[in-house]
Amino acid sequence: MAYFRNRTVNLLNLHYGIRSIAMTGGGAFISVYLLRAGVPVPGVLAAMAFILLGRLLVRPAIVPLAARIGLRPLVIAGTCLGGVQYFILPHVHGVGWSLVTLCVVSGIADTIYWSTYHAYFAALGDHEHRGHQLGMREAIAAVVGIVSPVATGWILVRFGAMPAFGATAAFQVISALPLFWSPQVVVEQDVPNALEAARAGVKLFLADGWIGAGRVFVWQLVLFISLGESFINYGGALALAALVGAIAGLYLGRHIDAGHGQRAVLLALGPLSLVILLRAASPGHPGMAIIANALASAGSCLYIPTLMTAVYNQAKRSPCALRFHVATEAGWDIGGASGCLLAALMLYLGAPLSAVLLLPL
Repeated sequence: MAYFRNRTVNLLNLHYGIRSIAMTGGGAFISVYLLRAGVPVPGVLAAMAFILLGRLLVRPAIVPLAARIGLRPLVIAGTCLGGVQYFILPHVHGVGWSLVTLCVVSGIADTIYWSTYHAYFAALGDHEHRGHQLGMREAIAAVVGIVSPVATGWILVRFGAMPAFGATAAFQVISALPLFWSPQVVVEQDVPNALEAARAGVKLFLADGWIGAGRVFVWQLVLFISLGESFINYGGALALAALVGAIAGLYLGRHIDAGHGQRAVLLALGPLSLVILLRAASPGHPGMAIIANALASAGSCLYIPTLMTAVYNQAKRSPCALRFHVATEAGWDIGGASGCLLAALMLYLGAPLSAVLLLPL
């Protein structure tokens, strides 16, 4: 268990675990709440694309700001700002200015957080234990996800949107506390060839963004609709999936660190492709949708460590981890926004949900 000796990574995983209460709780309900608030399915997907495209406008400011104050303050700021969106969400009623405000705040918060968090984790993690550390991170998130979606669904039904999303915002802000004990990472003002070194990472994240548009955004809506648009049923399905994911979480990280990276790719992407096919057959069939969702969670615990071990190790070897991740996150935004917009267009033109769910293939 040598990889546990990295105190900084332990703090980062503690932060991520607490933040996962927000991500797997209220965060997993954002799109389905918008649907219940009167935004049509194509409109929800267009809103997700608007958030991702807005991130492209904010991202150029990240590197100069980090060069002035370092990475840690920006990770903390992005974490706390992400809590603000949950106070806006209950005020959304259909397409209007509240939805626009939500998209703008979410875009700014996500840009600050994900660019700097990924660079921070890449810089401070251990190359030789990267798969283990990522496997542990994803397993923690999966365990947390067993309780938080059920609790969020119950609070939404019993007490309403403001208490449910207010609690989510509180956990989001609390998750910043471990970061105050983590070290600062300095970003140089000028780093030659930094963006050139990110080319492979951009390609990986461009593809992952496209996959994520269907695997996350479209699927959340399909699952919610298939379960009768019930917050309780939806939360229960997410909890079951998290339980399955927690069991699968640590295996592949060890496999990668043992030097079996290419085999890990087959283990991750093969099952993920089969899950996508199963999902495409599940709209309107609650039992099949629940099974597909549970299997996808296990697949994510195989897929994410495989992808992110490669990306984080590339970032650590690059001239500047932050510039690397600013570039790769831009690739993710382009891939994700393109996937969401195409899915929205297909649905607007009358395409069946099953056809849209095949886009990640």
